[in-house]
Amino acid sequence: MGVATTGVPTANTTEPALWGLVGNTPLVPVNTGAVGDTGARLFVKAEWLNPGGSVKDRPAREIMRAGIAEGALPSRRLLDASSGNTAVAYAMLGAAARIGVTVCVPANASPERFRLLALCGAEVIETDPLEGSDGAIRRAREMAEAAPERYWYPDQYGHRANPDSHYRTTGPEIWRQTEGAVTHLVAGVGTSGTLMGAGRFLREMRSDIRLISVEPDSPFHGLEGLKHMATAMVPNIYDPSLIDETIFVDTESAESKVRALARDQGLLVGWSTGAALVAADLVLGEHALVVIIGPDGAGRYLSETRRWLED
Repeated sequence: MGVATTGVPTANTTEPALWGLVGNTPLVPVNTGAVGDTGARLFVKAEWLNPGGSVKDRPAREIMRAGIAEGALPSRRLLDASSGNTAVAYAMLGAAARIGVTVCVPANASPERFRLLALCGAEVIETDPLEGSDGAIRRAREMAEAAPERYWYPDQYGHRANPDSHYRTTGPEIWRQTEGAVTHLVAGVGTSGTLMGAGRFLREMRSDIRLISVEPDSPFHGLEGLKHMATAMVPNIYDPSLIDETIFVDTESAESKVRALARDQGLLVGWSTGAALVAADLVLGEHALVVIIGPDGAGRYLSETRRWLED
């Protein structure tokens, strides 16, 4: 079976041209030394090739479209909480559409994210790093309640446009690119929108597909963007009944996988992709075709990776 890896974005002349570049990311094959000649195949959905550098371009665009349709944007500022990537997506897409953006982000998000936010002109509210994304959510809610005339607060953790964006784009792309042969979808959960949306679409197309959720193995971890659901504020869009299995991954194993992938195959991925790859190794089986979501690239973490270079 050949795997299609390219697509042409659909133009919408009523939106900034940049918005039309979101999506249609390729599937990249990953060589695993663990499966031998069983016929198992592993692909990563290269979401770092979106114009804003992450999978969050997809829900950010759909949420902003919803705000425009409601008449809330651009008359008010978009306000939301983010661990980093959605903030960057909002800032980039907002700059293109002349929509003001204010984001609440944990102060320990990577420096690269803060630099990108500044470059795109977003207003950034740094929140307590020990409270993670939950602290950013609480701060955004406070600001929205205090100034509803100034801010439109969609709440990416609860807005249906988040999973719907993946139901309409990510899921169908994976289905087309694998020619319907995908057997497993593996994705980390933060807002959970990717797995909820793409997973729902793929389950409708193939009832026996396995949907695998990846979480950090503890509340205190270094996997930016992922939630340890048992100890975090659970997103309203999260539906555990859709998930077949949850695999818990420690930060060190994810970092090791990222380092090995860069050195052995030249693929420069982020930590949450590394965690998904660790989980994928556990579910690869005979004649499986596993697709993992690669939310972002290594460029978002370069300032934090000095220790990765140590043998």
